[in-house]
Amino acid sequence: MGKASLSNEVKTLVLVGRTGNGKSATGNNILGRKAFKSKISSSGVTSVCELQTTAMKDGPIINVIDTPGLFDGTSSAGKEIVKCIDLAKDGIHAIILVLSIRTRFSEEEQATFLTLQALFGHKIVDYMIVDILTLCGNRKVLFDNRTKDKSKQLEQVQQLLNLVDAVMSHNAGQPFTNELFKRLKEKATETEKAETLGIKIQLQKRYDDELKRMTELIESKLNEEITKLMKMLEEEKVARLKAEENYKSIQTSSNNEIRKLKTDLQEANKRKTGGGGGRCAIM
Repeated sequence: MGKASLSNEVKTLVLVGRTGNGKSATGNNILGRKAFKSKISSSGVTSVCELQTTAMKDGPIINVIDTPGLFDGTSSAGKEIVKCIDLAKDGIHAIILVLSIRTRFSEEEQATFLTLQALFGHKIVDYMIVDILTLCGNRKVLFDNRTKDKSKQLEQVQQLLNLVDAVMSHNAGQPFTNELFKRLKEKATETEKAETLGIKIQLQKRYDDELKRMTELIESKLNEEITKLMKMLEEEKVARLKAEENYKSIQTSSNNEIRKLKTDLQEANKRKTGGGGGRCAIM
């Protein structure tokens, strides 16, 4: 690829993860400026999907889409997923699952990963960069969002972009798309053409209706997947409790057996000692 085409290349990255894990701060580091509101806490400020863009020096244009915590109990998850797809109509080059070293991999983060697969198919895994999941080919990068060291910030961003390049190479340079992306892109293209045909309002309504239908579809899939996940977690909990009960039962039985053996041994020793003391020595 020549330098001219490389400079015009556009890469779209999507940040996902639990609220408060530092998605916005990571996005700001990638962009090299404070484009997203950032607050590292459990009450993170990102509430809607947002796209920001930067042109890398002698490199591609980077689109970064910051998302709210899609699985933190909010009721607008379906709407925000559709908005994310709308912002990335041409496809997604890499999905970055942001985890915090301050907390363990949670059920919510597990739900994020599994639900993305349920909504978009297992192929979505080929576009993910995460910190711990071996499914993603060990693609991981450690980000220190609090460092003020400019050289360290640039080094971290370059490491991440190298991973994005690896993801793109693995996928033959093709961004992730599916039927949902294609439908929205077609409707958006129709709306743009309508500006010159004088029927923009009519097509905008059709586009809005398509967004609404897609939101309802994704919310239905989300609810179905969340129900399945809750059932799975409940079954795992029941199985874990049953295993703990079995372990306790075996441990109690083992302890009782040990106590019985000790008692039998003590009684045998007493009988042996008592038997020897009753004999008369022959002079």
